[in-house]
Amino acid sequence: MKQVITCFSLRAVMLFLYLLPAILFAQGKIIQGTISDANGLTVPGANVIIKGTTKGVQTDMDGKFSIEAETGQTLVISFIGMQTKEVTVTNEATYNVTLPDAANELDEVILVGYGTQKKSDLTGAVSRANLEPFKNAPNVSVMQSLQGTVPGLNIGQVNSAGSTPSITIRGTNTLSGATNPLIILDGAMYTGSITAINPTDIESIDVLKDASSTAVYGAQAANGVILITTKKGGKNKAPTITYTTSYTTQDPTVNMRPMNREQYIDKIRYLYYQEAFLAPEYTTPNPAFNPASRLDAAVLDQNGNILPNNFDWWDAATRTGEITEHNVNINGGGDKVTYVVAAGHTDQKGYIMNDNYKRTSIRSNIDIDLREGWKVGMQSFATFSDYSGAEPTLNGIVRHSPLLNPFTETGELDPFPTRTVLANPFTTYYVDDYDKQTYLFANFYSDLKIPYIKGLSYRINFGNTYRAERHYFASEYGAGQTGNAYKSYNNRYDYTFDNILTYQHTFAKKHDLTLTAVYGVTERSYENSSASANGFTDLSLSYNNLSGGTNQFASSGGWQEALSYQMGRLNYKYDDKYILTGTIRRDGFSGYAKNEKWGIFPSVSGAWVISKESFLSNVSFLEFLKLRAGYGSVGNLVDRYKSISTLAGPDPMYIFGDGSSTQFGQQLSTLGNANLRWESTKGINLGVDFRLFKGRLSGNVEYYNTETQDLIYPRTIPTANGASEIFVNLGNINNRGIEFSLTSQNIETKDFSWSTTLNFSRNVNKIVRLTGTDANGDGREDDIIADSRFMGESIGTIYGYLRGPMYQIGDDIPAGYYPGTYSVVDVNGDGQITVDDRVKQGRSEPAYRAGLLNTFRYKNFTLNVFFNTVQGGKDGYRQSNTPNIGSVTDQNAILLNYFQGVDYWSPSNPDGRYPRSTTNPAIRPLELQDRSFIRLQDISLSYTLPSDILKGSFVSSASLFVSAKNIHTWTKWDGWDPETGQGLTDSGRPVMKGYSVGLNVSF
Repeated sequence: MKQVITCFSLRAVMLFLYLLPAILFAQGKIIQGTISDANGLTVPGANVIIKGTTKGVQTDMDGKFSIEAETGQTLVISFIGMQTKEVTVTNEATYNVTLPDAANELDEVILVGYGTQKKSDLTGAVSRANLEPFKNAPNVSVMQSLQGTVPGLNIGQVNSAGSTPSITIRGTNTLSGATNPLIILDGAMYTGSITAINPTDIESIDVLKDASSTAVYGAQAANGVILITTKKGGKNKAPTITYTTSYTTQDPTVNMRPMNREQYIDKIRYLYYQEAFLAPEYTTPNPAFNPASRLDAAVLDQNGNILPNNFDWWDAATRTGEITEHNVNINGGGDKVTYVVAAGHTDQKGYIMNDNYKRTSIRSNIDIDLREGWKVGMQSFATFSDYSGAEPTLNGIVRHSPLLNPFTETGELDPFPTRTVLANPFTTYYVDDYDKQTYLFANFYSDLKIPYIKGLSYRINFGNTYRAERHYFASEYGAGQTGNAYKSYNNRYDYTFDNILTYQHTFAKKHDLTLTAVYGVTERSYENSSASANGFTDLSLSYNNLSGGTNQFASSGGWQEALSYQMGRLNYKYDDKYILTGTIRRDGFSGYAKNEKWGIFPSVSGAWVISKESFLSNVSFLEFLKLRAGYGSVGNLVDRYKSISTLAGPDPMYIFGDGSSTQFGQQLSTLGNANLRWESTKGINLGVDFRLFKGRLSGNVEYYNTETQDLIYPRTIPTANGASEIFVNLGNINNRGIEFSLTSQNIETKDFSWSTTLNFSRNVNKIVRLTGTDANGDGREDDIIADSRFMGESIGTIYGYLRGPMYQIGDDIPAGYYPGTYSVVDVNGDGQITVDDRVKQGRSEPAYRAGLLNTFRYKNFTLNVFFNTVQGGKDGYRQSNTPNIGSVTDQNAILLNYFQGVDYWSPSNPDGRYPRSTTNPAIRPLELQDRSFIRLQDISLSYTLPSDILKGSFVSSASLFVSAKNIHTWTKWDGWDPETGQGLTDSGRPVMKGYSVGLNVSF
């Protein structure tokens, strides 16, 4: 039935597109007009185009134009260096239009937390994400659209269906605290999954990066703030229905597959080259060697011969991934009420079998003008996510020999084909798995202009987030083949209640003052319960009959926490040239230490619009230039239990007499610290915003230098204290960096335009202080070598044994090492390898990140091409990458398969990159590789059907698009994607490249 419906839908779309050119439309009328600038001077050469068509003219030397158009059509009027305007054609015959200077685009309103500011008035580091070029990309999460697009905002890769990428802003500010930025959704704190928010519902994303701009969120803002605003309806607008659909296919960016039968047997030969090849070179095959002699009985027949199987475990566990999306949006409004109602459904089938994700979302945003000066509204959504289905164990898929088969001769699943403890990877696939999550969010607000006090308004925000998770599971292969099942329930509820007073006043014409005061509270609660059982004689009722298990268990948990905060902010501007912002916030958190419940976080920042000064009035190429500087302090929340004593267990504690049962108990594991303070990050930000050559070149440059103080870190203590560790404040971390974003309008004509945006960011961190001790008495704090923490070095410092050349046949090889294993460098030259030979070998953090977006428009075609890169520089963005083949001196390990195409050492391949030996070396040094890459990340091509084709139909606009993601990656990294850091590991997962086709239609 599904195939019939799909076929019918495709035929209907094709028939609709075929009939569109035949739609007749009425003859237009001649209209004319004059285009002028803000000073009343006419503008020759301005473009006047009928929106949605290729039809257009340019103004003459006197700024006049004449064009044939119809009532209801829209004229798009543009000129380089000026703001584009749209004019709707009415019954009038003449249209005189004034184009403001393009510098006025700086009047764009940006969210800054508990309010808004014009872009030209910003004093801190705030960036608005450019979502438009990526709206057609096959991204299930909106965060994927931000990868590499906002300088300082670092978004990781995803390699499983429905997952949310890692998110950091301007490096790492903590060792044990939270690292994710604070998310504010429609003015309320949001703690749910970002993937639960339908990307098509989002209107804008603003990123607050420096302490002076994030200080309004105080204790939760050390890692930056992301402000997400969803779409709203328009006043006096007839209902518009928009339908978007797309289909995406996905395959791995890197094609790694396990060895087939012949490759696997060759692996055995090369492992035992001394038997399989003739001495002394061991490159000539030994005809007397039989690989079966080194294989276990599991892969041999009754006559001792190798089984004839060549089973493709990888092919059986994978498929072509796909994403299907459908979204409907209805928006409109009258004079008093505006609304948006939206619904969407996403169905993603990942590359690994049963890596599934389905999202069904419903959104309703309503704004109501109750009366003059009083507005109320609601932004709400419900998302139902389905992750049901369990994958086969991926490393088991790689490790199982192609000589084996997952099924017995009778067609049943063989739990242990290797006859070892290595379980059949499909025992985790043929299970019952129900995994669903529900997200509910609603923010209610009331915004009232206080009568009789001009400029004073009072706003209430009441934001609610509810998340419910249900995970049910049953497997006949669990608990030692006796069967196990469980049901787990998790619920979380958060609410935020903000009271916001805002006073705005302009006096003496040149003085603009805005005062903001906030009092708010947040409460969060969580509870979970779980029931499980094992030892089933019958699992036909799956997880719905836990009482049928021999052994039954139950567990539960929960917590509550609360925050209270007050904030005051002053914004002052004089003569549109001198801008000052001052903020102070006070936070209290229930989860902090008894004596340190409250923290105060101040900030101050200023800006000078230097382009408005008279001494620059004759600089014709300079349209806008603003200098910014700010200093602020913000905090970081850590786990609610770090300041109090915690217990471990229950564990077996004592046996009262011979033959008695074991008594279980708990014991102290962490000692409490009533004086544990907040982590606080303080720092400066310097910035420059500019716009040159009539808008052809614009951008900004940022420099920041921050230091996180009072790091919360676990210190090991003597167990005589009754516990093994205590959390204390003992360190500082410094982060500094530069960022810039540059946009150029390269070409702009009536039919063709080309723009380029380049962004760049560099972050360097170092540990300034940590232990506070100097055991050596050399005036330098002690390093924590066990954790690779070194004073003056980055958090990601890599420390270990230095790799030397690979030992070859005939070398003088010390005991514990073999041909085909790496030597270890004797760094101190004492003739032996000890822990003193370990050295620092670079860092895991990159040197810089950059993104390059090119947008081309030709008539009704738009092409976006985006490159993303992360580079390590001399010794950065490095990671150890050695195939995890392990020792093969026992039969269990000999049976293991691995990836094909790996450049292993062998006597016939002495220059192989990776070691291979039947015995692990005494010490394995680090095999470090550079993860640097350049990625052709996004390409999209869209075509908007001309309005004259749609005239007379019920369709107001329509566009078709194709897009591709992660098309190609240039890197020297071996294995899975370098951005995930998963190299030649059998537990890694591929990043997917996708190709999409879609349709947008409005009615």
